[in-house]
Amino acid sequence: MKVSAYDVARKAGVSQSTVSRVLNNYPFIKEEKRKKVLEAIEELGFTRDEIARGLAQKRTNTIGLIVGDIVNPFFAESVGVMMKKASELGYDVVICNTNHKDNLLEKSIRTLVGKRVDGMVVASTNKHNPALTKLYESGYPVVLYNTCLEDKHINYVIPNNEHGAYQATEHLIKLGHEKIAFIAGPSIFYSMGERLKGYKRALQEFNISYNEEFVYKEQYSYEKVFEYTINILQSNNRPTSFFAISDQMALAVLDAVRTLNFEVPKDISIIGFDDIHIASNSHIGLTTVAQRKEEMAEIALEKLFSLIEKPEQPKPIEVVLEPQLIVRKTTGPVTR
Repeated sequence: MKVSAYDVARKAGVSQSTVSRVLNNYPFIKEEKRKKVLEAIEELGFTRDEIARGLAQKRTNTIGLIVGDIVNPFFAESVGVMMKKASELGYDVVICNTNHKDNLLEKSIRTLVGKRVDGMVVASTNKHNPALTKLYESGYPVVLYNTCLEDKHINYVIPNNEHGAYQATEHLIKLGHEKIAFIAGPSIFYSMGERLKGYKRALQEFNISYNEEFVYKEQYSYEKVFEYTINILQSNNRPTSFFAISDQMALAVLDAVRTLNFEVPKDISIIGFDDIHIASNSHIGLTTVAQRKEEMAEIALEKLFSLIEKPEQPKPIEVVLEPQLIVRKTTGPVTR
């Protein structure tokens, strides 16, 4: 039989309002009464109905977090940062994984709204998403993390994708590389478009011709990128370097390059984008563009909580962080 606050009040010999004040840490309670209530709670095994409490307060102290691929180390590491930050602020987190599919994103939004979460962070969406636009325009607390809509009509915290891609491409060019393959992925994502702009801008500024064959725009998967890398390295016009839109895809390139017995960076240079933890492993040493994901994740959470606490504040929230090029051992001078 479920124990109620009424049972606690009767056991302690106090009113239900006193029990409620003790549960909510009300300061002006006589210590003797507080002790009686706590003892009754312990003896009866009372647990507060947080859902009912949340409904009464119009708050559940829960937020939603939607990611594109929880297996991707970038998302997994970002989730870890956000969950730690949320816990410190007294919030629980409900995680939804979309596999980068629109229908699953829309389903996740409906699920989280149905669970009455106080707000949500969305870490994956294509650049045109009516469901997110509608959610934002309704006044619901939502912040995009590491992603954005093309019209930018929503709250977001993102890296400067174009500049990050420019830095990566410029680094390879200054090492003497002119045949630079770009692992971009599908053009439906905002970040892909911005990073492609940075890649193109660097080529143009250094008078290097843009070659469509060197740009991979297909399915964003380890297997497909591995296959593309194998095929292009066996062609008559093979690149001398690769810039991948993420570290995960850079590792797929690295795997393919070593499968063909090329040496890195002597024969092929590789650079990624993200700076996931494994990138700094001494056996990998991946040169990459750091998005400052820890800082970005914390800012996204802070902005979301500010929207929950003060929904009337000016919007949209627009935060752009400057990325940082980190040179390790997978890039080197081109071999003539």
